[in-house]
Amino acid sequence: MSGTEVKASVLHGAKDLRVEVRQLPAPGADEVQVAVQATGLCGSDLHYFRHFRNGQIEVREPLTLGHESAGVVVAVPATGSPLKVGDRVALEVGLPCENCELCHEGRYNICRGMSFRSSAKSYPHSQGTLQERINHPARWCHKLPDALSLEHGAIVEPLSVAMHARDRSGLKSGSTVLVLGAGAVGLLCAAASKVAGAKTVIIADIQEERVKFAIDNGFADTGLTVPIPATRPETVEDKLAYAQDVAEKLKALRVAGRDVDGLVGEAAVTFECTGVESCMQTAIYATQPGGKVLIIGMGTPIQTLPIMVASLKEVDLVGVFRYANTYRQAIDLLASGNPLLPDVRKLVTHRFKGLGDVPVAFDTAAKVKDEKGDLVIKVMVDMKK
Repeated sequence: MSGTEVKASVLHGAKDLRVEVRQLPAPGADEVQVAVQATGLCGSDLHYFRHFRNGQIEVREPLTLGHESAGVVVAVPATGSPLKVGDRVALEVGLPCENCELCHEGRYNICRGMSFRSSAKSYPHSQGTLQERINHPARWCHKLPDALSLEHGAIVEPLSVAMHARDRSGLKSGSTVLVLGAGAVGLLCAAASKVAGAKTVIIADIQEERVKFAIDNGFADTGLTVPIPATRPETVEDKLAYAQDVAEKLKALRVAGRDVDGLVGEAAVTFECTGVESCMQTAIYATQPGGKVLIIGMGTPIQTLPIMVASLKEVDLVGVFRYANTYRQAIDLLASGNPLLPDVRKLVTHRFKGLGDVPVAFDTAAKVKDEKGDLVIKVMVDMKK
């Protein structure tokens, strides 16, 4: 098979997206060529789109975004591929070195040699999936069962983040779980907790509509719209007092219609999905002695935390970065029909068609509500021809 021309959405600067044509060679001996057909927009993609950087990571060359993706195999090498043309696959887009100690331990997500599509951390950058076709190692293309759509295949990526966080938490059946941040990843952490047998899932967000969505659609049992103070706390003491107050409000919640005694109380496991300093502070205050706080959100890089509170309660602060060994588990869960799993398809609130609509898709993903007043959670780009 010879090379081919493909169209790609390419970021040249903040909010400067252009559709360009690039040459794609034939797939290598260990690769397959995939026509990308569904891509969800992630918060990290949005940071690159709006600022041409993600935190301290600067874009150093034109970059194609997108990494929550699924597609259809359109070409395979002459011999030896485990996949065939026509297979529908979810794309695990992080490529580790596979030779270091971390890779050998199965923790390839934190491999120092990781190359991750749509991330500017490595250079040259690994180009993302908002393009018509990509060549990708077959071993990182996970076949989808007939029961799952390509949108399901794209949701596997953020669901994998949630499942990895759940695995890191050691969550026990019957536990109380707190999720801070009701975006897509937070909602999926809540869903993964439900499947793991959590007795009560609490969710909190500054947006009332997101909390209501979580409860109404079975992702959470109860929730709190976090009050925004009239005057922004400035001193460390005032910031910690605010976080303590939010934690007390969370512990005082009840579950409507449930025959349980008293308040929800402290959480055994807290998933912090915002990256906001006050939320991390609240997480420590709201977690029970011996519990765990999972640090998922990537926001404020340097934070002031009540570390002695965590120490005295033996609350473990556990880092979570992407995922490892979760893709097949996530696919199997989505296909299982597990009654404890909320309908994750409801997370996709907005859909856009083709590469030409990608700038509008990103503008929508940056909003809490669209022009009609409808809630925005997950934006999906449909690239089927």
